[in-house]
Amino acid sequence: MHHTAENALAGREGSGEKATVITYPDRFSRQEILELAEAAGYRVQEVITQKQIIRSEYGIGVGKAQELQEIVAENGSKTVIIDESVTSSQANNLSKVTQAEVVDRERLVLNIFARRANTTEAKLQVRLAELRYEMPRAKDAVRFSVKGERAGFSGMGESAVDVKIRALKRQMVLIGQKLEKSRTNRELYTVERRKLNMPFVSLAGYTSSGKTTLFNRLASESKEESPKLFTTLSTTTRAVAFADSRKRIMLSDTVGFISRLPPYMFESFKSTLDELRYADLILLLIDAGEPVESIRIKLESCRETLFGLEVDPKKTLLVLNKIDRIEDERKRRIEQEPIFSDFASITISAKRGDGLHQLKNRIVGLVFPPKPPI
Repeated sequence: MHHTAENALAGREGSGEKATVITYPDRFSRQEILELAEAAGYRVQEVITQKQIIRSEYGIGVGKAQELQEIVAENGSKTVIIDESVTSSQANNLSKVTQAEVVDRERLVLNIFARRANTTEAKLQVRLAELRYEMPRAKDAVRFSVKGERAGFSGMGESAVDVKIRALKRQMVLIGQKLEKSRTNRELYTVERRKLNMPFVSLAGYTSSGKTTLFNRLASESKEESPKLFTTLSTTTRAVAFADSRKRIMLSDTVGFISRLPPYMFESFKSTLDELRYADLILLLIDAGEPVESIRIKLESCRETLFGLEVDPKKTLLVLNKIDRIEDERKRRIEQEPIFSDFASITISAKRGDGLHQLKNRIVGLVFPPKPPI
């Protein structure tokens, strides 16, 4: 097991709880979990990498658990973040050894969602995802809550676990009904929008690819922009008329994608992501300043998400953002890179403004195709 101090990241969050991270040794995994940890408000003290995060009683090897105990005691971490899904008994066992709270990848993502949710619908979606996370862990939760006592049967003849699971299912049904109502309202809104003959353009992409910055540029809107993951959890929609065109479009900024998102989380946020199915054009943003391998993984993650939503790939324009961060030589040939060959693409810098005029023309040309001559 290899471990390194992440000094560059450790100082970036002025406040926040100290944490030690366990992840895989590849560069993408390391970078992504560090960004997730920072977005959740942690100060990462140390990163431990393992080729395999073993499914032992601790979620990692027994020897590694002892080594981790020493590292955590030395660097003062109150939290251990594991870049995998672990059971609550594994988390509990590791917590006893390290004397630190253990947070797995799913819980970490849920914590970020909870911090970012600022609309009723987003809060409901987060709660639904949390309940789905708790469901397979209910048995252990009951056992730990009774501590030394036998988690036997209640007066009604039902085990405490059954009672807990029934309560979780009841909450899930209620939240599901509320979210279904939101979805119905959204569909009605879509029908009304069609009557206005305003094409719908949706911004999508991997989280922190610059969607909100581009949205603000195109809509002259001031929404929170942040390099942190998941700045946007709910959908914001604005009617936009570009200065050089009298034609108006509806522009929306959706939740950011992420790799290895469990299916139940995807399901919980489907009502927000459903916006993409009704879009006339999807601007799929990619941070072009990242290493090619990272771009490949993120693009594949986006592709899978759009496929899961049954989005027509022909409605997608790949927007290679942040070209101000790459050298001129690569800038000239970036659109020719094989990983982008399945998409129509355009290069821009939302922050600096490069290519925005061409992007606006492209949007208008795609959603208002010229009428064929009679």
